[in-house]
Amino acid sequence: MAEAATLPPLNLALQGGGSHGAFTWGVLDALLEDGGFTLEGISGTSAGAMNAVALAHGFAQAAQQHKDAREAHQAGCTLARETLTKLWEGVGAMGSLWGAPLQGNPLLGMMSQWLSPYQTNPLDINPLRGLLESVVDFGALCHARHAWIPKVFVCATNVRTGRGEIFSGARLSADAVMASACLPMMFKAVQIGGEHYWDGGYSGNPALYPLIYQTQTCDVLLVQINPIEHHDLPDTAPDIMERMNEVTFNASLLGELRAIDFVRRLLAEGRLDPQHYKSMRMHRIDGGSVLAPFGAASKTRADMGFVRQLFQLGRTQGQHWLQRHRHDIGVRHTLHLTENS
Repeated sequence: MAEAATLPPLNLALQGGGSHGAFTWGVLDALLEDGGFTLEGISGTSAGAMNAVALAHGFAQAAQQHKDAREAHQAGCTLARETLTKLWEGVGAMGSLWGAPLQGNPLLGMMSQWLSPYQTNPLDINPLRGLLESVVDFGALCHARHAWIPKVFVCATNVRTGRGEIFSGARLSADAVMASACLPMMFKAVQIGGEHYWDGGYSGNPALYPLIYQTQTCDVLLVQINPIEHHDLPDTAPDIMERMNEVTFNASLLGELRAIDFVRRLLAEGRLDPQHYKSMRMHRIDGGSVLAPFGAASKTRADMGFVRQLFQLGRTQGQHWLQRHRHDIGVRHTLHLTENS
């Protein structure tokens, strides 16, 4: 493993997609095992937010144990892998990403078509919160000051305004992550500071702008688990609904990617001041096509065997990306939006 000070910096943007977030766990495990990058910022939504705080927790723990940057980086990679494993093995033990009362109850599942979670789940039971709080020390993340601890940006949707809101620094909490993963028909809106929040996927899945404005790093690796393209025409009610969700949850991301591409081209043409605009280099691991054969219903499935299967798929894709694009970081972008590659 190279000296931490000489490692190229990289930001991560982690999409949400239910239990398919275990694919992202595998990608992160490959990146952390490699240890070839310093991670300045991580933006995550829903399951991506869970992965983000678990990863950052490992580096926060390492910072408490090591003062040397190289040792802290090495220990952080190891502890982050351990924390992610604890999180997803805990999800696998519950058998559901959300651990919700509707899961595994066909009657309540049918009732959810007509009744809200305020009626079907009045106590707002969600065992995932307990798991998350047992794995992640949010106090340590909120007060993290060392440069080698990644900044975490969690997106949730403000129910009142409809806008995405970013939780980071002192505002980072289990509530923020639960808000980012709050499916409106399954759980009550999460209240934080007098406002109510739903799943961040409606407004930023994930949000890229915090990585642009609140970090120095220009390279962003997007781990995408919702497919952009769908080659077969959906013709059943479940397939149509799933495609609608995919389009909705990708819309804000595509808008930000187009804006990044537009700014990059204007900078290259000398039409924008580089002192005021940042040319971002975007990269992507596309899990959407890999996960598509499992179908939409598998996003609520999280038995241990399935979680580990997704993990292995993610590790493989992460290793392939490292082999192909490691040396592109800091040099060129590899995600060409106009070519949809």
